[in-house]
Amino acid sequence: MSFDLLVLAANPAVSLDVVRDMVDHCTGLAHRDGELDPRIAAFYEDLREQFPDYPPYDPQSPWMLAPLAVGIDHVSMAISHSPRGTEAVKTVCRLAERHGLVIYDPQGHEVTGLHQDYRVTVPLGD
Repeated sequence: MSFDLLVLAANPAVSLDVVRDMVDHCTGLAHRDGELDPRIAAFYEDLREQFPDYPPYDPQSPWMLAPLAVGIDHVSMAISHSPRGTEAVKTVCRLAERHGLVIYDPQGHEVTGLHQDYRVTVPLGD
């Protein structure tokens, strides 16, 4: 069993409508072309240092799917319900804050990191 998180290269001051549009696009079949957002690149590299997503795969990995799905403006993760998964979520949150990224939790339809507030989650709504 797993749960998903989506880290977005959204400006922390954006509206929920912009985040909603990004989520729809990033979870769709067609992804944007262009240059990789440097914040996403730095986030992904920092995350992979602690929790690699490339072969040889660690049996204790928190990732249910590897490699992680990376687009020019997002990183999508399927995380195991496990102590290692809990540790990975904490790391994702810390690194998202460090790099000024927004986190979307599709299970709760909540966004964290708007207005650079990483202690409050905001319902994304429909």
